[in-house]
Amino acid sequence: MISTFKIVSYLEGISFLLILFVTMPLKYLMDMPEANKTVGMAHGILFVAYVALAVLVKSDKNWNGKTLGIVLICSLIPFGTFWMDKKYL
Repeated sequence: MISTFKIVSYLEGISFLLILFVTMPLKYLMDMPEANKTVGMAHGILFVAYVALAVLVKSDKNWNGKTLGIVLICSLIPFGTFWMDKKYL
């Protein structure tokens, strides 16, 4: 379960960075929204998987509610999932 969560957190972090630094500038500066739709859908699926797996991993890693909250907040911060991997996994 933890190895799956690591993979999903890594992919979720990459998809978030792609949205922020590639597809959003393409959408708003170059009027090319297609990439944002595709990467946005993938990111949405990965985000939901990240949250679900974080809740499941909570019992495996014996996290308290505060730690789970930090892990979940890390998915909202650019580069947060990479830091979370080093710190909590």
